[in-house]
Amino acid sequence: MNDILDAILASTASNSGSPAVTAADFAALPLPESYRAVTVHKDEAEMFSGLTTREKDPRKSLHVDEVPVPELGPGEALVAVMASSVNYNSVWTSIFEPVSTFNFLERYGKSSPLAARHDLPYHIIGSDLAGVVLRTGPGVNAWKPGDEVVAHCLSVELESADGHNDTMLDPEQRIWGFETNFGGLAEIALVKSNQLMPKPRHLSWEEAASPGLVNSTAYRQLVSRNGAGMKQGDNVLIWGASGGLGSYATQFALAGGANPICVVSSPQKAEICRAMGAEAIIDRNAEGYKFWKDEHNQDPKEWKRFGKRIRELTGGEDIDIVFEHPGRETFGASVYVTRKGGTITTCASTSGYMHQYDNRYLWMSLKRIIGSHFANYREAWEANRLIAKGKIHPTLSKTYRLEETGQAAYDVHRNLHQGKVGVLALAPQEGLGVRDHEMRERHIDAINRFRNV
Repeated sequence: MNDILDAILASTASNSGSPAVTAADFAALPLPESYRAVTVHKDEAEMFSGLTTREKDPRKSLHVDEVPVPELGPGEALVAVMASSVNYNSVWTSIFEPVSTFNFLERYGKSSPLAARHDLPYHIIGSDLAGVVLRTGPGVNAWKPGDEVVAHCLSVELESADGHNDTMLDPEQRIWGFETNFGGLAEIALVKSNQLMPKPRHLSWEEAASPGLVNSTAYRQLVSRNGAGMKQGDNVLIWGASGGLGSYATQFALAGGANPICVVSSPQKAEICRAMGAEAIIDRNAEGYKFWKDEHNQDPKEWKRFGKRIRELTGGEDIDIVFEHPGRETFGASVYVTRKGGTITTCASTSGYMHQYDNRYLWMSLKRIIGSHFANYREAWEANRLIAKGKIHPTLSKTYRLEETGQAAYDVHRNLHQGKVGVLALAPQEGLGVRDHEMRERHIDAINRFRNV
C-alpha cells in the first residue's frame, strides 16, 4: 500500500495539472495481498438485540480489519481509495437495521459463481469513494490504471430487459457497499467500471468523495424526469435542508430557478441554508411543530399550522414538490401541504418506514407520490458533471480518519453532523488531490461553506 500511495502522491505533487506517473507505471505496481477496511462482522449481527434504534452504537459494531484483496472480474475495477464518506446506509449497516446486510450478501452470493466472492463473514461497507484506478478487468476500455475517479453506488447486471430503459429498474440492481461487499470505506475498493466517473479537478480527495450518493439521489428525486421534474418557479419543500441529502436538494432548487422552503431543526442549520442562498426557512423546533399527538395519532391541526406558515413564506402559494426523506414523522404533513396536482417524492424513511397520511388529501386533490431510489448512471454522471463545473458544491463539514469511522457513523446516527462527513482512507491528510487551483479559488467560499459554520 505504501508504494501505491507514494505513486499517487507523486502524481499529484507537481501541481502541473496532469499526472506525473503514467498509466503504465500504475499498472506495473504490485497489488498488496491485503488492505485495511471498515467492516461489520456476521457473528455480531445480533449484538444490539433488545435495544432501541437510538441506543445502538456504530462505534461498537464497526471494525477496521486487514482483509484480502478480492478477485477482479470482467467489467470491474480495483480502485485505490484516497477518501470516502459516511451515508445513512452506513449507519443502517452498522446497527443491522432494518435487516442485517449479510442477508443481501448471501442472496447476491447465490446469483453466480463470481458473485459468491461477496458472501463473506465480514462486510466491507461504504458507498462513496474518490481515488485512483489500479487495475481493470477484461472488457473495460473506458478506464485505465492511473485515472482519477469518483464512484457512484449503483451496481447492475443488465441481463434483463427491464433495466435497459432505466438501469434503476434492473431486477438485479444493488447499492454497492450496502447490498454488495468491498465498499469504499477502505484502502481498496472493487467496483464495476460503469460506476466510475471523472474526479472533479478542483476538489480535494475528501471533497470529491463526499457528494456521490447524496448528490445523485437528490438529482434524480428532484430534477430528473424519473423524479419530480422540477421546473423554474416551483415551490419546493425540503426537509432537513442542511443535511446530507437536503443540502444538495437546496442547491439544485436554487440553481434551477425554484424556490426552496427549507425545514431545519436549529438556528445553526438555518444559517447554513441562508449561506447557500435560501430565504424561506422554517426552524421546526423553534416553531414547535409536533405532527404526532402520540405514538399512534397524528395532529391535523399541526399540518394546517405548518401549511399556513409555508404560505406566509411563499406569498400565499402552496408547495409544488415535497422532497421527502424523514418518512413516518413528516409524511402526513407532506401530503397535506402539497398543492392540488403537486408531487411528493420520497427516497428514504430515516424516522420510520410505516408512513401514514390522510388519503383524502391525496386522491381528491390529484397529488402524486413518487418513490425515488438513488440514480441511474446517466443521472449520476449529470450530477457529478454539475459538481465538476462548479454549479453544485460539496457540503463537507468534517473529516475523520479511517479508524475513526465508528465515531463518524455515530455522529450521523445521532444527527450531530452538518452536511456530509468525510473519511480519509489512503490520503494522509486533507487538501490533497487538487488539479485545477484556479477554478478552486473561484469557488473556495462555497466549497468551505459547511466547514465554516
